[in-house]
Amino acid sequence: LNFFIQDFSKAMSQAGSSQFQEVIRQELEYSMKVELDKILATAHSNEIEHTKKDLEGFKKLFHRFLQEKGPSVDWGKIQRPPEDSIQPYEKIKARGLPDNIASVLNKLVVVKLNGGLGTSMGCKGPKSLIGVRNENTFLDLTVQQIEHLNKSYNTDVPLVLMNSFNTDDDTKKILQKYSHSRVKIYTFNQSRYPRINKETLLPIAKDVSYSGENTECWYPPGHGDIYASFYNSGLLDNLIAEGKEYIFVSNIDNLGATVDLYILNHLMNPPNGKRCEFVMEVTNKTRADVKGGTLTQYENKLRLVEIAQVPKAHVDEFKSVSKFKIFNTNNLWIALSAIKRLQEKNAIDMEIIVNPKTLDGGLNVIQLETAVGAAIKSFENSLGINVPRSRFLPVKTTSDLLLVMSNLYSLNAGSLTMSEKREFPTVPLVKLGSSFTKVQDYLRRFESIPDMLELDHLTVSGDVTFGKNVSLKGTVIIIANHGDRIDIPAGALLENKIVSGNLRILDH
Repeated sequence: LNFFIQDFSKAMSQAGSSQFQEVIRQELEYSMKVELDKILATAHSNEIEHTKKDLEGFKKLFHRFLQEKGPSVDWGKIQRPPEDSIQPYEKIKARGLPDNIASVLNKLVVVKLNGGLGTSMGCKGPKSLIGVRNENTFLDLTVQQIEHLNKSYNTDVPLVLMNSFNTDDDTKKILQKYSHSRVKIYTFNQSRYPRINKETLLPIAKDVSYSGENTECWYPPGHGDIYASFYNSGLLDNLIAEGKEYIFVSNIDNLGATVDLYILNHLMNPPNGKRCEFVMEVTNKTRADVKGGTLTQYENKLRLVEIAQVPKAHVDEFKSVSKFKIFNTNNLWIALSAIKRLQEKNAIDMEIIVNPKTLDGGLNVIQLETAVGAAIKSFENSLGINVPRSRFLPVKTTSDLLLVMSNLYSLNAGSLTMSEKREFPTVPLVKLGSSFTKVQDYLRRFESIPDMLELDHLTVSGDVTFGKNVSLKGTVIIIANHGDRIDIPAGALLENKIVSGNLRILDH
């Protein structure tokens, strides 16, 4: 009887606690609705429509956030993907190209994710406007690539930029310079969602404005927002009406993400006659990529699992290069008709990423985001393609920038390719210290970019400058201790060297 009483009271308290949680959830949703209505009431008549759409989208995300607790995957259900669900790129390339590749290209739209600012590299404004090679910005290189395609094949592949409210104005000003290029350029904006106070779970914004003091109150909710924003903008329907069938989506800072004709042909002319609605390009992990999301089999579907979704006890296993050998490059090929169908059914399911931030004044907030690749499980007949590392060349830091500016790469029609003079296919590991974080500081410290063709590893720490025509080979480590400065002289050759201490080259 005692056992029965204990079990009964335990069940009652659990029921009570779940009822209690439900009441709290309902109260939070009600309070959120009240606050959002107040914010909407401050909108001008010309802002009401899109603000309403943004806040509705946010409300759905917030509702799901309150329902879900803890990591969103059951680790026991994760399996390796079946052999044929991730195809090697070589196999897809071996099929060759049809004679009518131009008609296939005419069904394609290139979409670049252009919502990010260059703040992590000390720049104001859109990251896509940072100069990366011979004064060319990320955006310049993208336009050159597509223009080259359109001229070579006499096609009409348009470029679509998904901007955020942070990047839209600056990007649109710059777009005027491409008005005579052979690329139609369209833009749409991703949503604008309110940041919420970590303690109260209520928005910190009091009105719709997002300039001046209010810039920190709002955020763009991650690239998973592409489906709803693209659909809401009307552009999706327009492109379908023009006969476009697939989009190729990638981050604008990934300089390896060029249009690949072999993958496009595989999509349009599948060997088994059944078209894929979603293709994710993955590539082999190195030790530098252990945090990248990986493709797994989960409940009989391909599924992208990100590190944030992994229970703490399994994080090391997730990072293992031997168990999870590949990671998502965020180069995605998606059928337009499938986006339309799923968006209309409200059937695109993406895990919520809770991104904590501390604002300048010290306030802790959270922003709810989603990732574009996470939707793979909502599409039919999805496929992973294991592509060469050369298709993943992101520039997130000045260390990455040094690689793409160097003679490791040659530039042709907007595309960077590894120099034939480089004897090994891998890129050197480069770690530049905090004195190089900001682009302007980084540029000031190099009189010219060193010769890096034979470099394996470079670590630079402290107050270091490089003269003209320096050559770096093998493993080079340069450490200026606090208060010291090292000037690498013009014309120096450093091969398998450690330089430390204080080295000033005085002007005579």
